[in-house]
Amino acid sequence: MKTGATARDKVFETAARLFFQHGYQAVGVDRIAAESGVGKMTLYRHFPSKDDLILAYLRRTDAEFWGHFERSTQGTPTARGKLLAFFESLQAYVTSSGCYGCPFINVAAEFPDPQDAGHALAFEHKQAVRLRFEALAAEAGARQPAVLAGGLLLLMDGGYMSARLYGATVANPAHQLAAAARHLIDAQCGAPSTD
Repeated sequence: MKTGATARDKVFETAARLFFQHGYQAVGVDRIAAESGVGKMTLYRHFPSKDDLILAYLRRTDAEFWGHFERSTQGTPTARGKLLAFFESLQAYVTSSGCYGCPFINVAAEFPDPQDAGHALAFEHKQAVRLRFEALAAEAGARQPAVLAGGLLLLMDGGYMSARLYGATVANPAHQLAAAARHLIDAQCGAPSTD
């Protein structure tokens, strides 16, 4: 945590770390308050409920995902290259010790009611990712952009689940994530001479 962090920052960063590592339902407000060093009254002043903390965490995670997406693809001029660059970057992340899966998959699994605010945010995030994949697939000349986008979304989420199950081990199947993405893209767009 950064030096000079406000009480709100301390609560938020502690909650974000605990939610990511341990899940939403396993982490209570008492633990967040204790580990952040912030009293519960102060915590509730900034976040009236645990649900508010979860939603704030998901919104920040969404922004971070898209920031990472842009950074990982910005040096690549083609749509096909952008898809491949993203999956190469994702592979590095989901095979690292810092990845505990996908916060959006986790919240949808822990709160399966589609009317739950966290579940709804997760759905919106995944739909936005699918649409971005589909736009890039169409630009790359995929025969069926929606089919390719769906396959890439499944592959991405499989990589996140592998991270949660296998961690940063050589047994993690996500070590083949970028190669699998390339195969899907080649099947829809044909193998190019260069990316």
